[in-house]
Amino acid sequence: MRTFMIALGGAALALSLGSCATMSEDQCLAGAWGEVGLADGRAGHGPGRLQSHAEACAKVGVVPDEAVYFAAREEGLRSYCIPANGFHVGRNGSTYEGVCPASVEGPFLSAYRDGQMLGTAERAVSDAASRVSSYASRAEELDDKIAAKRRECRDENLPEAERQRACDRIDELRDEREGTLSEWRRAQDDLRWAERELQDVRWRMGSLYSF
Repeated sequence: MRTFMIALGGAALALSLGSCATMSEDQCLAGAWGEVGLADGRAGHGPGRLQSHAEACAKVGVVPDEAVYFAAREEGLRSYCIPANGFHVGRNGSTYEGVCPASVEGPFLSAYRDGQMLGTAERAVSDAASRVSSYASRAEELDDKIAAKRRECRDENLPEAERQRACDRIDELRDEREGTLSEWRRAQDDLRWAERELQDVRWRMGSLYSF
């Protein structure tokens, strides 16, 4: 029997008011601790999650049913601690809280690490593609600024000093554009490398998992 003592005094109330509540007042009053435990198990939450619920429910004077909660949580963990879900959890970048029983943890962790590998490769492609797009957009902005400064530089209706500042600014913008294009090309190289890595990971895992 777990020794899970839940104190619902003033200290717990103060803590619940100062942190993000894991349950709403309506959920606390509903008292569906079996449903809460089942959901927490399926989500892979550790046993300490119940203390967070207790703190959230303290303000309405509700004490969790520990026995019902943990029995349901164990049921939820049975669907969480399977290799297919381990792969999904790892791929999404979620944290594993060490909740699976030793008898099934090995296969779960193996799939979890495979999922992490795929997720990392996918995020590397996404990050590189985002950088390529960002540098391309910046280069276009600089092209527009250069064109605007060229017009000012040639505008005889402007004071000579203002025209000269515009002409000088063109060189600065050109230098920035060259640096941006250099970063853009580097990001393109990174994207091609990331795409090859992702293709390789998918090829190696395609026969093991459905994705």
